[in-house]
Amino acid sequence: MTEYTCDDFESSLLSFEKLDRASPDLWPEQLPGVAEFAASCKNPITNSPPKWMAELESEDIEMLKELGSLTTANLMEKVKGLQNLAYQLGLEESREMTRGKFLNILERPKK
Repeated sequence: MTEYTCDDFESSLLSFEKLDRASPDLWPEQLPGVAEFAASCKNPITNSPPKWMAELESEDIEMLKELGSLTTANLMEKVKGLQNLAYQLGLEESREMTRGKFLNILERPKK
């Protein structure tokens, strides 16, 4: 039985194979857009806000802060409320469209 020293054992585990990580076929991007996001994060920090924040008003920023401070359960409750509101608006729009159809409001003028 041969005896291995710790150094012999560790050196036997080394691999000298060179992998070409530049190939997109060998190393595809697992999450699309992550590379661009990571590159944008490497830019030095500036005092100017990001492009997407430039068009936000103070009310929008306050809403983002409010939503960001919610717990998961509260956020889910907020989402459910928005879904219910969207459903109610859809029903109301359907009623108004039906009403407009019966009143002939939506007909095109005859030439």
